[in-house]
Amino acid sequence: MIPAKGQKLKIESSSDNLRLVERLIEDVCEIYNVSEDNFGNILIAVTEAVNNAISHGNQNNPSKSVQIGFENMEKKITFSVSDEGNGFDYNGLPDPTDPNNIDKINGRGVF
Repeated sequence: MIPAKGQKLKIESSSDNLRLVERLIEDVCEIYNVSEDNFGNILIAVTEAVNNAISHGNQNNPSKSVQIGFENMEKKITFSVSDEGNGFDYNGLPDPTDPNNIDKINGRGVF
């Protein structure tokens, strides 16, 4: 069952809960007839954001939570992800396309 517009799914910071996020995305995309290509892009983007919120934002602390919300507007679905971490300065992130960073396995998500 998907939450109504404006509601949020709240999960504990555990990667085991990613299945709940995947189910939310599946339900939302099915109800709003999202194409298969867009579904795949949404699934990757939102689950990666939630995974980052769990591991980087909440430092894998199961007593902290992650909230996932969505809003449906005409021809647009917006997902939001928030955690209980301290945040970060995204302007100070290294450029992943810089030759010195190109082979690093991390640091591409925000880019």
